[in-house]
Amino acid sequence: MIRTGDEYREGLRDDREVWINGERVRDVTTHPAFKPVVDIRARIYDMQHDPATRDKMVYSEDGEDFAIGLKLPYEEADWHAKRKSVDAVMFDIGGVVTRVGDETIGEMWSLWDGKDILNEIDSRFAENIERHIHRAIKLDPFHVSANTDPKGDRSKRPQDQDPDMLVHVVKETDAGIVIRGAKYETAAAYADQAFLKPTIANWGDAKLSDYALGCIVKMNAPGVRHICRTGFTGRAPERDYPLSNKFDEVDTLMVLDDVLIPWEDVLFYQHTRAAAFIRTTLHRYSAFPFIQRTLSYADLIIGAALWNVKQTGLDKQQAVQEKLAELAIWREGINAHLTAAIATAEKSPNGLLMPNQSMLFTGRVHAMSNLPRVMHLARELCGGQICVTPDAAAFEHPETSKWLNKFYTINDNWMADDRRKLLAFARDLLNSDYAGHRLTFQLFAQSPPFAHLAAVYRNFDWSGPLEFAQKSAGLSDRIWGDTKQAAE
Repeated sequence: MIRTGDEYREGLRDDREVWINGERVRDVTTHPAFKPVVDIRARIYDMQHDPATRDKMVYSEDGEDFAIGLKLPYEEADWHAKRKSVDAVMFDIGGVVTRVGDETIGEMWSLWDGKDILNEIDSRFAENIERHIHRAIKLDPFHVSANTDPKGDRSKRPQDQDPDMLVHVVKETDAGIVIRGAKYETAAAYADQAFLKPTIANWGDAKLSDYALGCIVKMNAPGVRHICRTGFTGRAPERDYPLSNKFDEVDTLMVLDDVLIPWEDVLFYQHTRAAAFIRTTLHRYSAFPFIQRTLSYADLIIGAALWNVKQTGLDKQQAVQEKLAELAIWREGINAHLTAAIATAEKSPNGLLMPNQSMLFTGRVHAMSNLPRVMHLARELCGGQICVTPDAAAFEHPETSKWLNKFYTINDNWMADDRRKLLAFARDLLNSDYAGHRLTFQLFAQSPPFAHLAAVYRNFDWSGPLEFAQKSAGLSDRIWGDTKQAAE
């Protein structure tokens, strides 16, 4: 059954071990660093019950309601419904959140696509992943993705240094496996469970490896410790930094200190072939909602820049319109790739409808590689005032407010208070510590640029260009060798 926000909050009051700024957090639902983003996740649950939004958030089956974000995609309509659901969430909360569950459940669908490989290893593993997927649909947990290890010295194999630098199995028991190590994960401290899987190729070159591991980890399990980075919430007044104080998704070093994983929660173990499969297919579904969030971010960037030039009349100038057009081209390029990925979607090995992989991953490269450039372009359009405008308190103090009201009021439509709010919003979106964190986070959230390009290389259809060039140049069929079969 779909949960409510209060049920989600109550589930977090489980004595999990969470640390931030050297302090043990007793209740993440009330702690200042976590409460704003916990409230947002709770609101998403409540949107599933709110008459104004529930039609975009849930689907019904056999008399029960389930979250659209967790629905298995079998047809184009499922993906369109997911897009509408994410758009509804972002508009309702008034910002962008990345790690809220719908973008990570797709990683489990990718592993389910490899059930033939899992059956070759152990039929229990294929049964486990299928059961967990349907369990997630039924119980509606907040599900995150434990992906990146500290790694240590990357010039060495895991076995040649402190073995805990990468998560690995230290013991088998009748009850399950015992694992040790650590993972970085956004939102782990206030989630229910994580899909833990190995880092790219760090399981070694053997057929069997204790580092080749995929499993479900409960965030309140004995031995799980959440050591969080310092948050942005509360560093400065919310009126001056509205995004930092509301949308900070706290990142965690999740320490796994001899954590028991029951056999029913083990999705694969030891077999490097399964590890290789999930690493190469991990984002075949989850890239879609991730890129869609960049589309929402693009709308915030465009809106902030456009309102800033409109308030002063600069939107009438051709040079400004050209810069706005560049922002629009970036935005519509993202939208086009998402739309095309659905329109030309493909059946997965397990019968799901997966977005066209070439369109999806080229769209991700377009979105991410241009993000730093368009953020700076938006800074230019907003002008220098986003970095020099005084704080809200100065606009209210009797000794300074008269001057700020004088110099920040443009006309009857644009009074000083609205200008201050807009400039503060643009500063937090483009120029603050939070803005820099959001930009850098792209290197972590779905792998770095080289991995994005590798995904494009693996999924682009090279056979068409090769055949066209062969025919046009009059080349013999001998040049193909094994190339044509490999390209196809």
